[in-house]
Amino acid sequence: MFESDLKPVTLNQQALNDLAVGCAFLGSGGGGDPHYALLELSILIEKKGPDFHIDLIPASKLSDKDLVAPCGWLGAPTVSLEKLPSGTEALAGLEMLEEIMGREVNAVFPVEIGGSNGLAPLILAVKTGLPVVDCDGMGRAFPESQMVIFNVHGVSASPAVLTDAKGNSFVIGAVDNITEERVARAAAVSLGGICHLFEYVQSGKQVKDHAIHGTLSIAVEIGRSIREAKEKGADPFEALLDVMRSFPHYGAAGILFDGKIMDVKRETKQGFSVGHLLIEDFAGKNQMEIEFQNENLIARVGDKIYATVPDIISVMDRETAHTITTEQIKYGQRVKVVGVSAPSVLRTPEALEIMGPKAFGMSDRYRSIEALNGWKGSNDAQ
Repeated sequence: MFESDLKPVTLNQQALNDLAVGCAFLGSGGGGDPHYALLELSILIEKKGPDFHIDLIPASKLSDKDLVAPCGWLGAPTVSLEKLPSGTEALAGLEMLEEIMGREVNAVFPVEIGGSNGLAPLILAVKTGLPVVDCDGMGRAFPESQMVIFNVHGVSASPAVLTDAKGNSFVIGAVDNITEERVARAAAVSLGGICHLFEYVQSGKQVKDHAIHGTLSIAVEIGRSIREAKEKGADPFEALLDVMRSFPHYGAAGILFDGKIMDVKRETKQGFSVGHLLIEDFAGKNQMEIEFQNENLIARVGDKIYATVPDIISVMDRETAHTITTEQIKYGQRVKVVGVSAPSVLRTPEALEIMGPKAFGMSDRYRSIEALNGWKGSNDAQ
């Protein structure tokens, strides 16, 4: 059990900076660049005064009957570079959700820890005073909203509340969670490509039973390890790998490739950012190809596969050790590709049907990143 399962965690500005770095890494290239969310959050906190901080509460502190609302943004990360939020979307969605449910929401948390979505509930918490639960529903980021552990356990995504920057809103009451994703995606596309979304609203007991716990604290530790290594003149990648191997949720980690971006093909299509990138090693002998749909999905060199979903594939600037999200990948960037084993709850046969290679139309059978690379870790090879 994590320490964060037992007691609250306090986040000051430095911890929030670390959190943003960690969320970007856990996003596996997706979830959106957290830069703008961190800016908005920092400005809100500055207005509150120097002593203001955010407390994360462990799920164990929730009452079984509490109403808890996961939230985040749905759409293509490429759109988020040009279409910034108005700042009203989450509050409008919360008010509508409480009206539908006939009661107040007691706490919020990110539906996915990856990218800017990991910071989304904290912005809402500063505005409302709601507590943020230290957990999420994916342990990383996925492009489609049904690719969440709550769906694996039969929690309904409905009622879902979708809001945009202009004041438009939708309430989705779908017969199943696939339909909820399709309707929400279509609505987001029609509203400009990105919207705020509450979904998988649940009880405190369901959060305790099904959420992936401690992931906000883990993201802070990831960012802190990278920052402190650089401050000491140590290798930030070694620090990152060491800290990832220490987390029971993850466990196996390593460098998959080292080189320079040689080609990027990216398009915004049906509400997603899709494409692939090529990285060539500095000897000019090998190229790694990575395919993505918002998040990095598969990494291969020639016919050899090095990692696939749901394991984490993160492309990182080899100088700063910061993750480069898929919408920010550019020709000429010098990068390292880091792979990490996904939480074991994402690797069960039931979960792989929803978020494994087959769910993305790949013919390749899932093999764990440990098995593909001969690594050892606490998430043993499957």
